[in-house]
Amino acid sequence: MTDSEKLDLLLKQMGAMDDRFTQLDNRIMKLENGVTDIRLTLENEIGPNIRRVAEGHLDLSRKLDEALKVENEKEMLIIRVNTLENEMRRMKDKINSFA
Repeated sequence: MTDSEKLDLLLKQMGAMDDRFTQLDNRIMKLENGVTDIRLTLENEIGPNIRRVAEGHLDLSRKLDEALKVENEKEMLIIRVNTLENEMRRMKDKINSFA
């Protein structure tokens, strides 16, 4: 192989390598753009939406606590009414036993 042929072969190989590097650069740029899009989506959409859901969950939790508090008070009132009804029945029985 002559020096000229060797040089031509070397130039072709370098041209092929240059094409590969260009393709790699393009792929890397696409990946960087994709990553940037993902970051923007996370920052501008997903993060705020998660905060909104968390705030809604917190509100629901507060409402549940309030509802449970009312339910507990109701339960205590039912127990108290049952106790008073039993005492009233006993008093009626005592009064009826005197009559």
